[in-house]
Amino acid sequence: MASPAQQLPPGWAAQWDADSQRYFFIETASGHGQWEVPGVPAGGQPVPDQHPPAPEGAHNPRRRQYAAGQTQAYYGGETAVDPTYGTSTFVPPTTGGPAPGPVTGGPQFFTPGLDNQQYAGAPIPAPGAGIGGGGAPGVPSYYGPGADAQQPHQHDYINGPAYGQPQPPQPPFTPGGGSVDALAGQFGSLGVAGQKAFQLYTTNLLTSPPEPRELLRPPPEIRLPPNSCISPAATANADPSYQRSTLNAIPTTSSLLSKSKVPLALVITPYRSVKEGEEQVPLVTDTVIARCRRCRMYINPYVQFIDGGNRWRCCICNMSNEVPQLFDWDQAKNQPGDRWARAELNHSVVEFVASSEYMVRPPQPAAYVFLIDVSHTAVQSGMVATATRTILENLERIPDEEGRTKVSIICYDTSLYFFSIAPGATDSTMLVVSDIEDVFLPKPSDLLVNLAEARTSLEGLLGRVHDMFQENSIIGSALSPALEAAFKLLSPIGGKIVALSSSLPTLGEGALKNREDPKILGTAKESGLLQAASSFYKFFAIKCSRAQISVDMFLFSASYQDVATLACLPHYTTGQTYYYPAFNAARSEDAQKFAREFGEVLAMPIMLEAIMRTRVSRGLRISSFHGNFFVQSTDLLAMPAVPQDQSYTLEVQIEETITSPFVVFQTVVMHTTCFGERRLRVITLALPTTTNLSEVFASADQIALATLFANKAVERSLSHKLEDARDFTFQKLVELLVAYKNSMTSGGAGASAQLAISENMKMLPVLILGLLKNVGIRQSAQIPPDIRAYSQALLTSLPSQLLIPYIYPTFYALHSMPAEAGTVGEHGVILPPPLPSTSERLERHGLFLIEDGQTIFLWVGRDAVPQLVLDVFNLPSYEVLRGGKTTLPVLDNPFSQRVNAVIEKIREMRRGVYYPHLYVVKEDGEPPLRLWALSALIQDRADVLPSYQQFLQSLKEKIETR
Repeated sequence: MASPAQQLPPGWAAQWDADSQRYFFIETASGHGQWEVPGVPAGGQPVPDQHPPAPEGAHNPRRRQYAAGQTQAYYGGETAVDPTYGTSTFVPPTTGGPAPGPVTGGPQFFTPGLDNQQYAGAPIPAPGAGIGGGGAPGVPSYYGPGADAQQPHQHDYINGPAYGQPQPPQPPFTPGGGSVDALAGQFGSLGVAGQKAFQLYTTNLLTSPPEPRELLRPPPEIRLPPNSCISPAATANADPSYQRSTLNAIPTTSSLLSKSKVPLALVITPYRSVKEGEEQVPLVTDTVIARCRRCRMYINPYVQFIDGGNRWRCCICNMSNEVPQLFDWDQAKNQPGDRWARAELNHSVVEFVASSEYMVRPPQPAAYVFLIDVSHTAVQSGMVATATRTILENLERIPDEEGRTKVSIICYDTSLYFFSIAPGATDSTMLVVSDIEDVFLPKPSDLLVNLAEARTSLEGLLGRVHDMFQENSIIGSALSPALEAAFKLLSPIGGKIVALSSSLPTLGEGALKNREDPKILGTAKESGLLQAASSFYKFFAIKCSRAQISVDMFLFSASYQDVATLACLPHYTTGQTYYYPAFNAARSEDAQKFAREFGEVLAMPIMLEAIMRTRVSRGLRISSFHGNFFVQSTDLLAMPAVPQDQSYTLEVQIEETITSPFVVFQTVVMHTTCFGERRLRVITLALPTTTNLSEVFASADQIALATLFANKAVERSLSHKLEDARDFTFQKLVELLVAYKNSMTSGGAGASAQLAISENMKMLPVLILGLLKNVGIRQSAQIPPDIRAYSQALLTSLPSQLLIPYIYPTFYALHSMPAEAGTVGEHGVILPPPLPSTSERLERHGLFLIEDGQTIFLWVGRDAVPQLVLDVFNLPSYEVLRGGKTTLPVLDNPFSQRVNAVIEKIREMRRGVYYPHLYVVKEDGEPPLRLWALSALIQDRADVLPSYQQFLQSLKEKIETR
């Protein structure tokens, strides 16, 4: 079957739109865009939904000269150049040179979770079948009359009050945003010999309501000058999911950056998980690692080869370096290799197998110590039984490829319970240490055992732990002595402590008191509750960091547990905090959520003994860091065990005028893999420089900016007050809008009626509003300090893909979703189009879904007809439906299967281990649950918090007084 590129007349380009599941066509000369195939009349045959093959035989004629015997074609001998360069899920840099062919394939709009995994539940109806799609006879239509004209029978609820009214037509989603001309301009930039200037489009926020699908767009295009990159590969610049900048055009001077009021920062997720169907990070195994002699930068696609290819010039400090002797030698085949096929010259994200010179000591085995609270509270809540069963079921998934992984289990209440497993034994011996003032290990060996060798004993032990302590009536927690014992076990080799606690620590040096005081909630003193109450945990965390030990905290208390203090342990050791308030395993939803998340943490590969450093071009400097780590020196971050999908934010300053046409940011994480191999992960991002203020605004990345502001707000709330954090964030947005108004708009009669911002930042105000309404920052006297502290831990560690829905929840209408929503498309289950986050879209007869990545609300209108309730909940009417935490049944009807498919897709589509709870919320149900769900619609007014329109008016008033 012919591809779209082969069908198109000259001068046209095809762009795949993942949301509409079809191609969009651009005439590159005029900017005209259309959905129909050029030359095919409307209503003709559609373009097949497939990615076209790359044209064959495309070679670049350029060649480089090398020393005798090393002459090679620039792009390699038999390898054809991929002419689809520039069509990845983000827009890559323009590298100049010959104009490539038309853009023909690859989804250019990033949709979270669009992988090839299918909903693994009950059978899912095919697109067009079932509800609203003109499906099989007898299938109910939730669109009302006319949606299924051929149905011989219609259910009674079709004519229910306000339920069968025709839905307003959904305008087709134009890829690239509001203007087709803007998209055409993006296409025109591809293949133009020379660096194309950014085009700035101004939006009036007062007349442009937020469009949630704007958040699915890739960041602004990176337009590098010609010949800045030696590789034509689309992977030559960092994918934004690994490393992204708040600006994709860097001002050459500090004064220009200051004038724009757009902060410069990097958002880095170095160990991003790779889902099925995604490209793995290339691995260089020959240990030939080329580095700059001066700045120690690693060779990458932005260096220049000189002196006939025998030397290369560093793109950070311009130092000339020798090419290593074996750089052009294929050690696997023992023959001359193709330099231009090397991964480090074609990929911005690459891993090297490190030689011994990168090791202080031989790679240590992965080691896990599980600290399990077995006090009365923990046993009664079911935490002990659920935790031990989950560890038992996931022993096979714990990373142990080489059979080196070590494991230890320590239980604690007011005493410590060690378990000794002798080599070759099939059983374990419990050793009790009651002296917790001066913790010691009861045996010098057999406490930390090899997972593979002691597998049988560990399985037996985990099956008995709950029975051992089932009648335990001891109340109290010696968490800090248990942590000290785990440290003594791990300090020689490093590893991970996984601590599970169900109550406030009451014994030992780290004993804590209940400092929750409802009287100070919502006052200036509240920020004190978000700071650590005891210095023990910070100092212990730093001690762990130096010994290459990371700590994960799983907290379960139904009462105050001082999350703010305990979260210090993961914060300084690159761990993570997981919080399950009022956990009760008797509720299957609680047990399932904890078991799923805990199991994913156990199975997660981790980077051990890691350090991270980011090098930047001359004139730039990393000024501050945000995230879970310990700053070991001015620019070196100590990371004992880097988990997947944890994000870090680095602020950047311009110290002196930048004279180069582009700058480079290179992040390197030196680490040991779970299977004992020392590696270097290198992430390189190249960005152009500019002296034009309009280009600075046009290149701003609103997702990266929102991520930075979230980290800054949390930092401000801890160093000052919560109110200061809110004011600081609001003022930063005001300053940015004032700078844009003064620099990019002209005064006039209509100027006072506008609130101007560039098109690429038009979602930033609503993201800032969502941040100000997030429970970690929100003004309220009703938020428990543990909930607020946990939210702040998430705000500073979630990758952008998870953070954005956490501050701007996604809102769907399920009762009127398109026919294909909830069915399997080319990229998995198709989601409904998201709605603006406002209750104005709620309908009394409807079924809606609101989710923020941590919680899912299923909102049921009070006039929902019985058939809808029956189809979704298997209940006869709305009146018998109960709200609250639930598991939705999978019923034998298409609508139930589609709704369940959408929920399952939401739970698995994003990176990370989180498994959101599902709450059914009735419109006239319990007020606390109702208000909680409505608070996720952040464009509405809630209590003292403004609506989006009120927020814009307050911004406008502040700007007018400047």
